[in-house]
Amino acid sequence: MMEKRAPEGLAFMKMHGLGNDFVVFDSRGRGAVTTPALARALGDRNRGVGFDQLAEIRDAEGADFALDFWNSDGSRAGACGNATRCVADYMMRQMGREAVTLVTARGGLSAVRRDDGLVSVNMGAPVLDWREVPLAREVDVQHLPLEGDPVAVGMGNPHAVFFVPDAEAVDVAGRGRAVEHDPLFPARTNVEFASVVGPDHLRMRVWERGTGITLACGSGACATAVAAHLRGLTGRRVVMDVDGGRLELDWRADGVWMTGPVAHVFDGWLTPAFLAAAG
Repeated sequence: MMEKRAPEGLAFMKMHGLGNDFVVFDSRGRGAVTTPALARALGDRNRGVGFDQLAEIRDAEGADFALDFWNSDGSRAGACGNATRCVADYMMRQMGREAVTLVTARGGLSAVRRDDGLVSVNMGAPVLDWREVPLAREVDVQHLPLEGDPVAVGMGNPHAVFFVPDAEAVDVAGRGRAVEHDPLFPARTNVEFASVVGPDHLRMRVWERGTGITLACGSGACATAVAAHLRGLTGRRVVMDVDGGRLELDWRADGVWMTGPVAHVFDGWLTPAFLAAAG
């Protein structure tokens, strides 16, 4: 029988949105704790906890909270839509509210809980200037000079969106890894492969920079919805089937709104020994 005692170490939460999973630190009232070494150690699914992204909640002026994001390889991520929805749900429950404001590297964002329990977040306006995506040189962002004719969209992090006849048939790992490291993307890129199911319906699979294949990617879903509308394939409002389930996207005047389910799976503690080994 395990001895019960007060936990020592560092508290965390495990959450996911459509299988896109996260470790979350609540660092309000203290300094940030995440380092590249800790993110790498914690992201290891065999020797750590495992995650697609790590999110750290911080205090913010002029908003309810701030969020920082890390990839499992220890690199920083500028945006993570599904983690934002999960943390927003947690914060709304803590505060007894149905809406919150937050700050990320993208600036100020807002999130609300719908009557059906799904959580929506405004991910902000898409970036369509090649310098800001960023790309390495001036090109037409709607027709990148790469095999497959992808669209470049910035959503706090860069995305290359390919439209294909059948997303299920794509070698996501092989093609995604190659495009992520193409010299056209100085900060690397997320890579999406989408097929059109109908005028308001897309199927998308994703390779995330610094992580690999994930079951869902919120910023990638937003980028794909924007790219599809720019190509004249869909309207501004679509449903999108990803490997982990379904998201709703709505490109409005104030930004791209993304809606879907959230899950808070468990709370845990990182032991002092683990933290010491992680450096």
